[in-house]
Amino acid sequence: MPRNILVCVAWPYVNNAPHLGHIAGMNMPADIFARYHRLAGNNVAMVSGSDMHGTPTALRAIDDGVTPEEIAGRYHEIWSRCFKQMGFSYDIYTHTHTDHHRDVVHDMFRVLDEKGLFYEASQSMPYSLTEQRFLSDRFVEGTCPHCGFADARGDQCDNCGRTLDPSDLIDIRSKRDGSTPEFRDTKHLYFKLSEFQDRLATWLGSKTDWRPNVRNGAMNYIREGLRDRAITRDIEWGVTVPVEGYETKRIYVWFEAVMGYLSATKLLAEQQGKPDAWEAFWKDESAETYYFQGKDNIPFHAIIWPAILMGYGGLNLPTDVVANEYLNLGATGFSKSRGNAVWLPDYLERYDVDPLRYYLTSIMPETSDSEFTWAGFHAANNNELVATFGNFVHRVLTITSRNFDGAAPEPGDLDEADEAALAACDTAVRDVAAALDARNFRDGLRAAMALAQHGNRYIDQKQPWATVKQDRAIAATTLWTGLNIIATLRTVFSPFLPSSCEKIHGMLGLAGDIASDGWNRVEVVPGTKLGPPAPLFRKLDDSIVDEENARLGRPG
Repeated sequence: MPRNILVCVAWPYVNNAPHLGHIAGMNMPADIFARYHRLAGNNVAMVSGSDMHGTPTALRAIDDGVTPEEIAGRYHEIWSRCFKQMGFSYDIYTHTHTDHHRDVVHDMFRVLDEKGLFYEASQSMPYSLTEQRFLSDRFVEGTCPHCGFADARGDQCDNCGRTLDPSDLIDIRSKRDGSTPEFRDTKHLYFKLSEFQDRLATWLGSKTDWRPNVRNGAMNYIREGLRDRAITRDIEWGVTVPVEGYETKRIYVWFEAVMGYLSATKLLAEQQGKPDAWEAFWKDESAETYYFQGKDNIPFHAIIWPAILMGYGGLNLPTDVVANEYLNLGATGFSKSRGNAVWLPDYLERYDVDPLRYYLTSIMPETSDSEFTWAGFHAANNNELVATFGNFVHRVLTITSRNFDGAAPEPGDLDEADEAALAACDTAVRDVAAALDARNFRDGLRAAMALAQHGNRYIDQKQPWATVKQDRAIAATTLWTGLNIIATLRTVFSPFLPSSCEKIHGMLGLAGDIASDGWNRVEVVPGTKLGPPAPLFRKLDDSIVDEENARLGRPG
């Protein structure tokens, strides 16, 4: 029975171009997971979009002297284009500045309000005397009261990950001009998050299969005691508040952006001409929902969004919150605000997509921080993709095409090595599937590469380039077995390296596409006409390491 799998990917702020830290943290694991489940025959919806209403976008607009809508629209197009180039298989990638999203947010707002989960209270907020305006979340910085980080924001500390209010900051200052704001009272609506303390504790306690960093991080918030949070703010950019007297305020972005998962799924159903199709993912209790993001988003997806869903009622809670740790660049993390990044558009101008997909998966920060280096990227491309995977595929296809009229040969009786090679194919199909279903993407990649390594050892042992001159029947069996290893590599690498695997599919002369074969070991039919063999990957010159480090202003 096919499973209904909803893949929810974190909504990025669109105030700058994407960098590789974003890709490793949320997009790569989500895309691998979605692609695997589609091949396995499950019903998948991969949804996300751009968070247009984040204060970083409003700040960038002020700096550039344009409207937030212009900044958000400009960078939404850049993110969308980069995601397409990377081959991310979103069923829908939308954004939060739409009438559709606003209507879904207003509906959830009204239901929660009708259930008495909001109340009005005065809040002391920083007010800029120089700008004559209230400064919300990222418009202010200061020292984190928990870890002492000097550049914590008014909504969260980048260093320890704690959620904050501006009043928590020590030595608070304006992000815009460095001035010290004064605190003034302003009225806001609050969400009764504290009412969900016990329900969330029980629910989180049942999630024994979650990654320890996610479960423990979320339980720490529970143990500290949940505080009610303001859901409105004094700003002109964002989703309007459907309450009289709040016309000059907007719904806080942390509250409305997570609702994008629901609004995007509903919009996808409408675009498909099946307006009720979203219910299979949100109301069917057997459906599974997976949320992919970085560790800084754990409290929003493991605490706040589940509380909103509990309050609204009738919608599925997360099956898993798949949060990665940070991908670092050198000794520090990737950062848009600090300009410490390898920007994705720059990468895509100079290099191919699949080597990046491979390397980022191989160093994916699943349980601890990891580090991107150009030396590591160069080695992964040349030593693993070119020398191991690509070399095996090209050798087998070239020898076969040259000696058997460009067609798959007829095998004879299989010997022990042949049988072991085909058994390795079955093992790869099984092991990669188990790893990906469990959201262990590095393990899945290693299991796929293990088959390529087995294939090289098999071909080195059998030496078909020599035996074809002495015993064509034995060479035919070897090469037919090799083609079957390639066919399996095409399947198990497809979630990781979709473009390269489509090329393999064409070179094998197989009908349809990879999806039509599903997650199975497919045997190559003798006599199948092969496509012309071509190298899968480009070997990179050693000089690129120094060149790229120089771009970052770092020694080689």
